Amino acid sequence: MVQLHGNGVQIYQSLCPGQPVPQPRHATLRTLYHPHTAVEVLDSASLILFFPAPQTVTGEDILEFHIHGGNAVVKSVLSAIPLAATSDSAPQPESHTIRYAEPGEFTRRAFYNNRLDLTQVEALGDLLSAETEQQRRIAVKGSSAVLAQRYESWREQLLFARGELEALIDFSEDQHLDETPSSLIESVKEQILALKVQLQASIKNASRGELLRDGIDLALVGAPNAGKSSLLNCIVGREAAIVSQEAGTTRDVIEVGIDIGGYYCKFGDLAGLRNQSSAQEFTISNTEREGIKRAKERALIADVIVVIIPVERRSSSDGRDITTVDVNPEVELTLRLCDIGKQTVVYVINKTDLAESSEDVQGLQGLLEQKISDNNLPPSPLPILAISCLQDQHPRRVSRGVEGLVKSLEVLFKDLTATSGVGSAGWESSLGATERQRLLLEQCLDDLQAFLDQTPWESIDQGLGNEGVDVVLAAESLRGAANCLARITGTGEVANVEEVLGVVFEKYSRSAISFVVFLLLTISCQVLCREMMHLD
Repeated sequence: MVQLHGNGVQIYQSLCPGQPVPQPRHATLRTLYHPHTAVEVLDSASLILFFPAPQTVTGEDILEFHIHGGNAVVKSVLSAIPLAATSDSAPQPESHTIRYAEPGEFTRRAFYNNRLDLTQVEALGDLLSAETEQQRRIAVKGSSAVLAQRYESWREQLLFARGELEALIDFSEDQHLDETPSSLIESVKEQILALKVQLQASIKNASRGELLRDGIDLALVGAPNAGKSSLLNCIVGREAAIVSQEAGTTRDVIEVGIDIGGYYCKFGDLAGLRNQSSAQEFTISNTEREGIKRAKERALIADVIVVIIPVERRSSSDGRDITTVDVNPEVELTLRLCDIGKQTVVYVINKTDLAESSEDVQGLQGLLEQKISDNNLPPSPLPILAISCLQDQHPRRVSRGVEGLVKSLEVLFKDLTATSGVGSAGWESSLGATERQRLLLEQCLDDLQAFLDQTPWESIDQGLGNEGVDVVLAAESLRGAANCLARITGTGEVANVEEVLGVVFEKYSRSAISFVVFLLLTISCQVLCREMMHLD
């Protein structure tokens, strides 16, 4: 498909001499001719569609040529289009040119012509780069106008509240107002408190949406030979990490990305955690010590910490073989450093094949649960899971319990990315908010908090003046908050909008679609800039 944006009627008339312009939005079969000879056939059966402005994706005329996909046909049509633009005997203005579209240029024009807002532009970029089902879903949710409408509604509330405050500045207290200054400020403050709750919910959902967009970061933590690498290989279905009976095989962080139930997950297989005393007769080398250091750092930035605790066989005091589980001291130390408010811990007992029966496994789960409670380790939202990574000599077979672990992780991911908000209904779109939007929402929230700090209840009771509320500062805080919301949708400062567009459209250059050729019939940059300046 060759797509032209702008006034492409002249090109159509040169390629299809004597044929009327197709009826808008109706597919028409035409033969394409060379514009100079009007005899040489370029494509004997081309499907042509014409979309007149302004009801198009970019707000401009669009002409599409659906031609046969052979290389020779495509090259001949592409080479003929510039000739068609100059085939008319009438002189053409220098301001009218034809060129290939730059990456993301159609979307940029749609934004400038008010066909898309900035939140929809960002969602479109996320949709192009989506690799999993969940990434696709949040991109689709963000591409609707719901987000922009919510931000604009909040901005209008702030503008209205600011207008009420500035009325106090413009009119003295002795002039007639429908409300007293104190009651008016109280009313505005109540509105801001309600808006603050909605902003906090939106920020929380945006953070959860980033987990879906950027991937959920998981760290496999445990002592050497706990089975971390074996578990990683079982989950990804290939030999992603070296598995050996020798302790300390993994020295550096091994990163593997995988789609689990539509959620993009980044697993980090870390070096086994141990100190010199736990190494017994072995000596920890400088290389392993560095690997342990990196493993701890990686665990503390993970979204989910999966703690692997192996079943061990020991001899009891009466000489019997028993199975038990212990949490390595270095693992305990790392877990105590994690941020319980931001990180989730999952406990997994591995090597359950060493247990003699399922009752023994249940006993080990109860034992580990007791040790977690006694040692005041971070709790887990999931029950303690029991697995075995033995694969019965079949590398693609899901080992015992691993499938259950994967399904439990899917449930956990769903909880981690669930929406929250006032009424919760209709808040799914806030998952599509980007990091840029979240940061601006946080800045807006700071401005609202500044307003609340400037209007304490005791100062409101004292009215205006030196001992009361400084209305000028309070109104300025609301102005800053409204400006943050305007910058989110692209109605803020021009310089900020251009900067954001530049970043967004860089993604498009990395998301080229090889089978679609885009052409753009444009006017000169000077004329284009003048048009942009007159957009509302």
